[in-house]
Amino acid sequence: RYAFRPLVASVMAMWCAALVLPSLATSLPLLCLALLPFGAAAGLYDNAMNAQAVLVEKFYGRSVMSSFHGFWSLGVLVGSGMSALSAREGLGTRLQFALAAVVLAGVATLACRRLLNERAPAEADMPPAFALPTRPVLLIGLVGLCAVFADQACPNWSALYIHDQLRGSLSVAALTVSAYSSATAATRLVGDHAVRRLGPVNTVRLAGACAACGALVVVVAPSVAVGVAGFSLLGIGTAVVVPVVFAAAGRVGPHPGRSIAGVTGLAYGGGLATPGVIGGVAAASSFRVSFCLVAGLMMAMGLAARVMRAPAGA
Repeated sequence: RYAFRPLVASVMAMWCAALVLPSLATSLPLLCLALLPFGAAAGLYDNAMNAQAVLVEKFYGRSVMSSFHGFWSLGVLVGSGMSALSAREGLGTRLQFALAAVVLAGVATLACRRLLNERAPAEADMPPAFALPTRPVLLIGLVGLCAVFADQACPNWSALYIHDQLRGSLSVAALTVSAYSSATAATRLVGDHAVRRLGPVNTVRLAGACAACGALVVVVAPSVAVGVAGFSLLGIGTAVVVPVVFAAAGRVGPHPGRSIAGVTGLAYGGGLATPGVIGGVAAASSFRVSFCLVAGLMMAMGLAARVMRAPAGA
């Protein structure tokens, strides 16, 4: 409904301001309240960024979405590293978050000036404020849900798996998360080459096979090293799927932002249940059984890859 430059600039300012709120909370209920505006701004910004990326792909006429998500993954690594450094130096959380908010707001303000500024649609062409996802969006979103399930399961549970199931040390368990994140970031930065060479359908098929193999390696891992390798392989397999899903959604219908919002709601909304599902299955049986479920979803993701095919005339 709004032009990109003012929309992204204003939402990013809201997000940076909301970043300060959690550090001010003095109790768990207040922390939960503080996270609500932060999550809302993050959701708006996520949709706007991916809709902008779809425009950039159209401008270049080739796949670039994976590289964008690769820089997001690099941001996760840089952010976690800066947090670790701040903790080691004894920098207070409030000061750390305030400095981060100011720096990120400044960077975003400069970057927003160079965005492709697609005009807002005419009143007659305005999409509805709320609409159920269409069938293509629903199918693409379900593929995204499979990828997000694994992408939520690994960072949240890989360290515990290595420590509890394979008896690894706490330091090695923590490094497992870094290994997964690094594999994801590196793969996304080169993933566009795979999409251009193989096409989105074959890329997701190959990614599903790779991720399923990684999950199975985790399940049968006899040692810590093999377990870490399995999680890294999982990261490589899931890395490109989410960017391909967003790119595919942006090709559906006359309003890319609406399609992307539908896919985001399905994929990330379903992903909210991932930690509870993994933990619940592990509590009822074992972590190995939990990651058997991940392996099954990765196989399903690869088998459903044909829904990534570009619609006629796109």
